[in-house]
This record gives sequence, C-alpha cells and structure tokens, in this order.
Amino acid sequence: MKSKMKFLSLSLVALLMAFSILAGCDNDSASGGDKGGSKDSDSKASDGFVLGEDELEYTMYGHYDWYTMPNWGEDAASKWIKENKKVNVKPISSGGNAAQKFNTMIVGNDLPDVIWLDRNADLDRLREADMLVPLDEYIEKYPNIKKWVGESTLNILRAEDGHVYTIPNWYTTQPNGNSGYVVNEKIYKELGSPKLETTDDLYAYLKQVKEKYPDVVPFEAGQGGGLDVLFSAFAEEHPNLFTSNKFVPNGDKLSSIFIDPVFREAMVYMNKLFSERLISQDTLTQTAEQVKEKIVTGKFAVYADNSPTENGIPAHTELKSQDPDAGLKMIWPIHKEGLNKENITPGTWSQLGWNASVITKAAKNPEAIFAFLDWMTGPEGQRIISFGPEGKYWDGTQAIEGIDEAPIFTDKYVTDVEGLTKLMDAAINFQWAGNTVYVDKSKAAFEKTLPEEQQNWGTRHQMSITWKTQMNSTEFENLSPLPETEEGMAEQRINEIYDEARAKALYAKSEDEVLRILDSAEKDAQAVGYDKVLEYKTQKWQENRDRMAGN
Repeated sequence: MKSKMKFLSLSLVALLMAFSILAGCDNDSASGGDKGGSKDSDSKASDGFVLGEDELEYTMYGHYDWYTMPNWGEDAASKWIKENKKVNVKPISSGGNAAQKFNTMIVGNDLPDVIWLDRNADLDRLREADMLVPLDEYIEKYPNIKKWVGESTLNILRAEDGHVYTIPNWYTTQPNGNSGYVVNEKIYKELGSPKLETTDDLYAYLKQVKEKYPDVVPFEAGQGGGLDVLFSAFAEEHPNLFTSNKFVPNGDKLSSIFIDPVFREAMVYMNKLFSERLISQDTLTQTAEQVKEKIVTGKFAVYADNSPTENGIPAHTELKSQDPDAGLKMIWPIHKEGLNKENITPGTWSQLGWNASVITKAAKNPEAIFAFLDWMTGPEGQRIISFGPEGKYWDGTQAIEGIDEAPIFTDKYVTDVEGLTKLMDAAINFQWAGNTVYVDKSKAAFEKTLPEEQQNWGTRHQMSITWKTQMNSTEFENLSPLPETEEGMAEQRINEIYDEARAKALYAKSEDEVLRILDSAEKDAQAVGYDKVLEYKTQKWQENRDRMAGN
C-alpha cells in the first residue's frame, strides 16, 4: 500500500485562518506477552462505552488518493460488527484527490469524526490547530491499546505537549515487513539452479536469463522499489529507508545520500544492469498494474520490491495451477562479496507501524469511537477483521506463545484459499488499527503445524526470510519538516533533484558519467538548503533516540 501524497498548496495565511476557525468550534506490555483479555474486557472499560449496547455511527475519511472505503456492512467482517456491535462507519471519499479534499474540509469547517492518514505534516497541522482529541484518558480507561501498543511506542507517539493523539495501525514490537527478492522457480531450475547470493552471482544469472529467455524481464524492479532493495546489497544495515529519505547515518549525524560511497557504488551497478537491458527499461514509468501483469504471468526471472509478496502470493498460486513445476520462491537478500549476509537489510520495520487514526473535535462521542477502535485492535476485533466471523475459517480460541486468545483455524483456512483471500482482501480496507503481533503470531503458529506444501506462501517466506532481514527503523520516524517551512520547501526540491539524478544515472553511458551526475546533484541539493534539512532531521532523529531510551 502506497501513501506518498503532496499537500495541495494554500497560502500560509489562508491555511492558518482556516485552522483558527476550526480551533474555536506503566509498564510496556506489548512485547507479544498479552495475557489475553476476556471478550468482556476486549470491548469495554469498567465505566465506559459498551459496544453492542448502544448504537455508534461515525464518519471516517481515508486521506489517500488511492483509498476508497468499501460500503460498511457488505462484507462478512463489517456486517458482523454492524449487527453484533451496533457500529456503522460512514465513509468520506477523497475522490482521488486527497490533498484537495483535505483542504476543502478544513476551509469549509467540515471535518469528519475520524481521519486515517500518515504521521506527517498534515497530522501536525491538525494537532497544532487544536482540532484533535487527546486520547490519554481513554488509553488509561480501555484495555487494548495500552496493552498491545505498549508504553514505549506510546511515548514515541506523544506530541510536544505530552499528549497522544494517534491510534497507530500495524504497530509492532517484533520484526515484520516484506522487502526482498522473488525468483521465478521454473526459469531458475531450467538454468541449473545456480548460486544466487552475491551481486556478482546476480549479474551472471541475469545475463544467462537474457540469453536464454529473450521474452522475459531478467530483473523486475517494480516502480523503482527494486532499485532501493538493490541498494541494500552494498553495505550492512543500509536499508531502502535511506534512499527514500535521502540521508545516510554517519556517526551521530545524517549526511548526504549523493556522496555516500555505498549509494554511488550501488548506482554504478544499477546503471550497468540497466544499460545491458537486464532491468526492466520502463521501471520508472510503468504502472502498478503493468508490474502485476508481468509477475502473475511469470514474465520475469528475479523480482525485487518493497513488498514483492503483494504480487508474489497470487502469482505463485496462478503459476502453480498452470504447471506443477512452476511457481515462485523468495531468496535470502543479495549481498556484495565480503559482506556478512546476515546483516543485509533490504527493508525496515517500525514499532509505530504504518499510518494512524485521529479523532477530531467534530466527533460528538469521541470516547465511543475510541472504544470501538480499541476493541478493533484487540484479540476479538482482529480475529473478526482478519479472518472473518467465527465458524468458517476459525472456531474458538487457544493459548499460544505470548497470546491467550489466538484463533483455532479450521480446515477451510487451508483448503478454501480463494475464499479466504477474498475475505482478507475485503477486510484489509478496514484495518485501521492493525495489531501486527497478534495477527502474525496467530498465523505463524498455525503455519508451523502444516507441511510446507500446505503453508501459506507469503507467511512461509516471512517466517524464514523477510522478518529476519528487516531493520528496526523506529528511530528514523517523523523526521520531515512542515512543507511550508524553509526546510520543508528545501526537502521537496531535494526529492525532485534525487528523482531526476537517479533517472539520469540509470541512463548514463559510463561509470564516470554516473558519478558526475551524482556530484552535480549534490551541488544542486546543497544550493537549495540540503545542509539545513540534514541538520533539522538530525535533531529530530536524536530526539527520537532520546525518547526511545526513556529520556
């Protein structure tokens, strides 16, 4: 799921005027060691709002161009919630233009009850304009967020005023993530299953593929995510996060990506692959659907991306159904010769997870909304949202390592792959408070009881490869300045300089030209304030590290 959006510019004066109008209107126990919580404690506080006794209806806006919330109550999970918990969620759509919709709501003094968005400048604006409900009182009153999110992560989420305003989605205290490499097994076997561990191995293999399979893309890099994954092969603990954020840690400071020796070496390697037509030539221009089509039809040899499992799971099933010898597999991340492969981290995971929900002061009953989202992130809510109502894919609960109320999966969880996939695809659009530890541990414990051929393709590779090769990036969260500030405007320009330089470097005619392009990009970035941006981000980074240390 991708969520990079640009805030539609309004003049600062107009924006502040709109904001001012609206402004008027323990112990960390989230280490996976949840001791359950009965279904009663799952859904209410001792003196709070009781789900299922009173009706609750509220509006929810997903602040993304791509997000359209399905109609509540039409799928199995939300229908059960609507009937049994008496909750009805009314969607407000971005109409494909989230930035404009966001501004329109603010200027028109017409905020929804809940906004689901990234932890970014838009969230900061809402909070600074006193448009959000602080959640501290409710966190103490209701059981699940305090228990599962944990004090450590809540401390990181605290704003400068000391309050927590956000309910995180897919927060975690254990590694997760899917960044890495997928290999087309049929091609790999037909070429003799050669060693595929180092960057030299990868280059040699892609050359073989090009020679033997002219109609296949040797290295599919998605919409550019695969290039970020390749970057990680050239140094230990150098994940894709550094390229996406345009900085590299250097001691206690963040420094320029353009002069980073690792990035420069990686770009030279990528240029070599690209110039020899071993990488998809439309990598920086193709659509997500075009990428998916190549993967599902098996028209690639190696596929790297930030989340290749998203296309890999349906592709593996489709290819296997056509040919028992076909299919896909993930491999341990590629590394440069001489590096410790155990320390190669193509992707990252964060305690804060992905995005967050905020309750606005437009909500008539913010406590009831919080009670629902707290229930949703707890064991019962996660079972319903993730695996459907009890009886079909799970029946009853059991204690597993660290969880007292894990679902007991039925035979249909294994045999009805199509039905389960359809259910999960529908429910993912309602995962506004996803509990990574609960869901992942529940699935992993069950998968371990199955023979390999019956295990879920994605979960199997997560357990064996991806979860082991992602770096904890929590300390690098929320470093960007507000877009209208001097540093924020500089950052936007630096991002443009980076995108342009990377494209030019891919098309460069020689190694020297690649390096000259990066030198020029460094000069251009410094001219627009790169040093000030790095200084700002370094300060925020150090503040994060202090909070994580409990200071």
